[in-house]
Amino acid sequence: LFAAPALSESHAGPRMIAAPTGDAAAGEKAFRKCQACHVVANAEGEVLAGKRAKAGPNLFGVAGQVAGTVEGYKYSRSMIAASEAGLAWNEDSFVAYVMDPTNFLRANLDDPKARGKMTYKERNAEAAADVWAFLVSLDPDVEVGEDAATN
Repeated sequence: LFAAPALSESHAGPRMIAAPTGDAAAGEKAFRKCQACHVVANAEGEVLAGKRAKAGPNLFGVAGQVAGTVEGYKYSRSMIAASEAGLAWNEDSFVAYVMDPTNFLRANLDDPKARGKMTYKERNAEAAADVWAFLVSLDPDVEVGEDAATN
């Protein structure tokens, strides 16, 4: 990530998502595994979680964001293709991705050779959902709705 976050234009204004199923407090603890590569830093540069790691993109504003759009981060060709195809992060896509990034991209793109840069795999779906809930809790532009169709 970067010392000062570069955010995509998809961060402009509120985004409606379905209520997370995970536990944000548990997600804060689970995020410790993520902070080796990721940070959560707002537009003002305030680090909300993590340690200014630079291996992966800033995760601030990930909820509802089109995948592969954090400015200043060099994504894999496969993630760029997923972005161009309109992949946006919701709880289901986030959990599936963090549990197996390569297979997620291969299935999403229908490309057996697709690869991303993320090599870590979260083995526990509950922990992945908890991290999602934590990331959502850090974003003041997210409006949580009850309708899963908004996710």
